[in-house]
Amino acid sequence: MPFGAERPVSVDARTVVETPGLPRPDAGSQAIRVGRTLYVSSQVAVDSSGIVVGEGDLAVQARRAFDNLTAVLTAARALPSDVVRLTVYVVGYRPQDLSIIRNAGPVYFPVRNAPVTTVLGVESLSREGLLIAVEATALIGMLGGDRQGPGSTVRPPGDL
Repeated sequence: MPFGAERPVSVDARTVVETPGLPRPDAGSQAIRVGRTLYVSSQVAVDSSGIVVGEGDLAVQARRAFDNLTAVLTAARALPSDVVRLTVYVVGYRPQDLSIIRNAGPVYFPVRNAPVTTVLGVESLSREGLLIAVEATALIGMLGGDRQGPGSTVRPPGDL
């Protein structure tokens, strides 16, 4: 099959994931599942009301962002061990910030078999007071078994 002629993924193959207890993101969906691949939008340090948690404290915000990421994974029937790629955005990133992020991460992503990770410094995020955002790609069921089933709220793909 020539390049560009791959079978298209139908809109019906997309499942939009909404997570109970987390507010809708400022833009887009929390996550979209296509087959066994889950694409999770940037998770930030907000509570269930959308209020920024740990303003000015990167360590607190990193833990909360990873907590929120874990909640989205759970709603999609995925585990942190299913995550294959992380992208971490840090406002005003300095090299010493990496140790703060690393200290928050192992609770969710053990050093052994950790996902590939990119850490990027950015000027700002979607809301004032946010210091970190974490997005992920997961391959659901990497460690055996597909965890499809109830547990997430699904919206029609056109209702973004």
